[in-house]
Formats: sequence, structure tokens, C-alpha cells
Amino acid sequence: MEHVIGFPGLGLEFNISRVAFSVFGMNIFWYALCILTGYVGGLIFVSSTCKKRGVDPDNIFDICFWGLIFGLISARIYYCIFDWDSIGSFWNIFKIWEGGIAIYGALIGAVATAYIYCRRKKLNTLNVFDVCVPGLLIGQIIGRWGNFFNAEVYGKETDNFLRMTINGGEGVHPLFLYEGMWNLIGLILILIFRDKKRADGQVFFFYIFWYGLGRLFLEGMRQSEYILYAIPNVLGISQIVAFLGIAFGLGGIVLLDKRRKRNV
Repeated sequence: MEHVIGFPGLGLEFNISRVAFSVFGMNIFWYALCILTGYVGGLIFVSSTCKKRGVDPDNIFDICFWGLIFGLISARIYYCIFDWDSIGSFWNIFKIWEGGIAIYGALIGAVATAYIYCRRKKLNTLNVFDVCVPGLLIGQIIGRWGNFFNAEVYGKETDNFLRMTINGGEGVHPLFLYEGMWNLIGLILILIFRDKKRADGQVFFFYIFWYGLGRLFLEGMRQSEYILYAIPNVLGISQIVAFLGIAFGLGGIVLLDKRRKRNV
């Protein structure tokens, strides 16, 4: 379970074990710790900044609690639907500890949960979404490092200065790093400009657009074994979802702005 991961262009090399530590004989993996750390980090940030934006911290804790549960379920379902060949049988669906979750599935589940919660509590749904977006990005930035510790979901061969090698192999694109940097830029832009939004929901739709744009290109850089294909060896499911996200995000920003102007 150990790998030697190097970044020759940066003069760095790490001996990495997938296992962080063991508790009563049970292995605790770095991947899980990255996901958990990202979740907690995002929750702390949002809960500490939400009140001045008109959202009760108790509502944030509720949304994050239920969003985590249904986000994980949705992430697993999404993966199983589009990669059933690797699952094999119905009962293997429940073996989530063997790997196989998808970030788009997690986002769909978490957003749907938040929407239902806000509707039931009669909250300003779009404002709540805007408030939660930085937490989502923080979670994704940190959580994606799980791929680094697992030495997985990397890109095609490259000789650029950020290239990553695994166990002395050829240099490949470190997609976890690219996506993390892309999401960090998006987070900075949102934190700078979110108080200048013209309508509730525009921050959320910008996030959908920004993440979709980055994922559209990064997905095409992946090694083929890490792509869930809609058209074998041509077009990935996540690329289609990313393209729809770009259109949905831009459309949402424009429509909300037009609605604001009509109501002025």
C-alpha cells in the first residue's frame, strides 16, 4: 500500500502509504481523512461567516449533516450507475469501503438535500446556496488530495515542470493539483466578489459554471481507466455533466440578473 510519488520538476519525492493509522486493527486511510478534513474545514468556514449574511448557523449544521449523508449515498449511486461493470453484483453496491464514489453524485445529492431542507424551513434558498458555496470549494480543494495519497486519478504522460511520477514511472499530469488550484482560484474570486452580487443565487451559479469549466478540460486529460465513458474512448459522462453545468451556470446568472432588473 506504499508508493513513491515524485515531482521531478520541483525536486520533491515522497514515500506515501495509503493508510494513515490503524484503530483496533482497522485501517484508517488518508483518502477518508482528506474528505473528512475538507468537510469539517468547509463547515467551520461557512458556519462562522453565515450569520452576517442572514443565515442561522443551526440551519447550516442541519444542511451539512443531512447533505453529508445523502451526498455520500448519491455519490455511490452515481458511480454504480455509470460503472456497473466494476461493481458486478447488487450487494457490492454497499461495499463503499472498497472505493467507487463520484464527486458529481455527491454534489447532486448535497444540493438536492439543501434545496428540500430550505423549502421545508421556508428559507431563502438561493441565499443559503450562495453562503454554502465557499464551503463546497474548501471541501473539494482539500478532499481532492485523497487522490494524491492513493496515487490514482492522474492524467496522461507529460514532461511539464509540475509532472508527477509514481514508483519511478513516466511523468503524468497531477490532476488533483490542477483541480485544487483551479478551485482555489474560484474560491478567491467568490470571496472577493460575493458581496457585489446583483441577485441571490448568482454566487451559486458562478460556482456551477466555474467548476464545470475546469472539469470539462481536466476530465479529458485523465488516463482512460479513470474515465466513466458515455461514448467509449470518446466522451466521458463527467464531460457531458460539466458542459451542462457551464450552460446551467451561465444561464442562471443571466436569468437572475434579468429578473432583478424587472423587479427594480
